[in-house]
Amino acid sequence: MFEKVLIANRGEIAVRIIAACRELGVATVAVHSEADRECLHVKLADQSVCIGPAPSNASYLDVSSVMAAAEITGADAVHPGYGFLAENAHFAEVVGECGLTFIGPPPDAIRLMGNKAQARRSVAAAEVPVVPGSEQALTSRDEALDMARLIGYPVILKASAGGGGRGMRVANADDELRAAYDTARSEAERAFGDDSVYLEKYLVRPRHIEFQVLADSRGRVIHLGERECSIQRRHQKIVEEAPSVALSPELRDEMGRAAVAAARAAKYVNAGTVEFLLAEDGSFYFMEM
Repeated sequence: MFEKVLIANRGEIAVRIIAACRELGVATVAVHSEADRECLHVKLADQSVCIGPAPSNASYLDVSSVMAAAEITGADAVHPGYGFLAENAHFAEVVGECGLTFIGPPPDAIRLMGNKAQARRSVAAAEVPVVPGSEQALTSRDEALDMARLIGYPVILKASAGGGGRGMRVANADDELRAAYDTARSEAERAFGDDSVYLEKYLVRPRHIEFQVLADSRGRVIHLGERECSIQRRHQKIVEEAPSVALSPELRDEMGRAAVAAARAAKYVNAGTVEFLLAEDGSFYFMEM
């Protein structure tokens, strides 16, 4: 068991991690920007360290500052929460290289699942259903047009390094796709520093179903059931409901086994979420993890 955990996050998620550590008898270190020094997570933690000014790129996203805080407080593990550095493979590597435990997935799994095109190929090799589309990032507008004509409109462009609905554009015809290609790449570059995009068949009125998985370092993976996240605005989830009313026991079992297979394919460790799209005909497809 860890003796002291540094929480590389803030707000509600940091408070929840502090509460869990307290139940386990583990000491906690909160990091905070200059603007957050009076926040609740700072007051609840056993220790706190200011890691920079208010902008997140100068504090919560500053790997050097976070690791310096871990060193001076004697932390032996780092919990990233979600957001900020939680999906940064480099940060996970640095934590390990400094002799601390990263409470999250291995760097290789973060890197794999952070690239949506690579993730599609990985889970498809494990026989997890994926939406028809390009197997890797598109190299040109013409390639996008050829793929769209092959699988049929409507199609959707997605940022390879994306998430949160950014870098996504739907096209219903060639002329729309020509315009959407440049727009999607530009938005992906601004949001993620990576302008690569891939293309998928666009499912009309799908349900968004997520399965929670737990995986240990010995290859054992289980799922804890699903939640429905179909009520969204601009591809951002608003309401989550569990269990999903759309799943029969048989479909729940089939999707759960697919979620476990996807986590194994990524060599995932820790808690994670496997996201699926459920079509009106009952077919389902891996979206991301």
